[in-house]
Amino acid sequence: MKAIIMVAGKSTRTYPLTVTRPKPLLKVLNKPILAWHLDALRGAVDEVLLVVGYRKEMVHEAFGDAFEGLPLRYVEQTEQLGTGHAVLQCEPYVDGPFIAMNGDDLYAPDDLRRLADATNAALAKRVADPRLYGVLEVDSEGRVRRLVEKPENPASDLASVGAYVLTPEVFDVLRGTAPSERGEIEITSAIQTLAGRGEFHAVEMEGYWLPIGYPWNLLEANEYLLQEMEPEIAGEVSPRAELTGPVHVGKGSVIRGGVVIDGPVYIGESCHVGPNSWLRPGATLCNGCRVGQSSEIKNSVLFDGAAVPHLSYVGDSIIGERSNLGAGTITANVRHDGGHVKSMVKGELVDTGRRKLGVVVGDDVHTGINTSLYPGRKLWPGTSTRPGEPVLCDIETPE
Repeated sequence: MKAIIMVAGKSTRTYPLTVTRPKPLLKVLNKPILAWHLDALRGAVDEVLLVVGYRKEMVHEAFGDAFEGLPLRYVEQTEQLGTGHAVLQCEPYVDGPFIAMNGDDLYAPDDLRRLADATNAALAKRVADPRLYGVLEVDSEGRVRRLVEKPENPASDLASVGAYVLTPEVFDVLRGTAPSERGEIEITSAIQTLAGRGEFHAVEMEGYWLPIGYPWNLLEANEYLLQEMEPEIAGEVSPRAELTGPVHVGKGSVIRGGVVIDGPVYIGESCHVGPNSWLRPGATLCNGCRVGQSSEIKNSVLFDGAAVPHLSYVGDSIIGERSNLGAGTITANVRHDGGHVKSMVKGELVDTGRRKLGVVVGDDVHTGINTSLYPGRKLWPGTSTRPGEPVLCDIETPE
């Protein structure tokens, strides 16, 4: 069996993090989203077709032609004309049942393997508010009768999560599918056709589904997977450091004296922490990060090479690769009124649903000393702030 993973999209909703990389290369617990998928599929499929487009060279550079023995084939989607169109690009390479899945959400490995054992089926998850999703209406035997996108009055709480097992007949269905209102060929339209024939089923998930639609969803996925992390100390930890709870310290990392780490905390390879720093639950440092004197990191992700050298607070935030926070940089992560933090996405103010959210910082950003960053703000790659500057709105640069 083969798997098709759709990784061609530009994903502007996750800007500024995806200005400089495709979304499947964003890291969760120091591992790209796409690597989580490939790990989960090993043993269930014998080849993975990666439908690439936006910054396709970065995907190939990161993964090459195989992932731990699993062959990879790259199929370019020159125009992003929908999920169904992406699947159609793979028709010449598919001769039997196959998995087709989104490249930007995280699925429990056992659920993907159960999906692989089915025929013409969608992976589905029971959700609290089905109005936000495509809802599957199923009969008593699990056959899908209808798929309704974001219904006002949902007939069920079973949401389609963007992972399917299909047979080659779907290619003929997709070719006969009319474009959606967005002008795209949607895989969900083909599923509606198959469901109308009584030939489609739902495989209900038993494990996690972690959708990554916005930057702050990375924090939620990271929080969840930290709970499943296996603690390991492979680096150097000073006897004068204090570690409690589950903590991972990667090879070549150094934890100096006076550091307090309250797990769950993940520290990648070649990181330097301390002296006298505090890493609180949820703190995740990817590779080559620095956290120095009197800096505090709480429930945040620092991408490769990010630095918070001294006298700073980072809470509920994402800091891009090689970004450096000047001394005294403070991320505010709670509104004065205690309400949900809002953040600007594609020109609209979006309710994040989070009471605590700091900032989203792109790659190669530098803040001046004593910078104050308001909740939910974003700094585009390569931008900077002046000493003592309060950041009241996003700092953007043209694409």
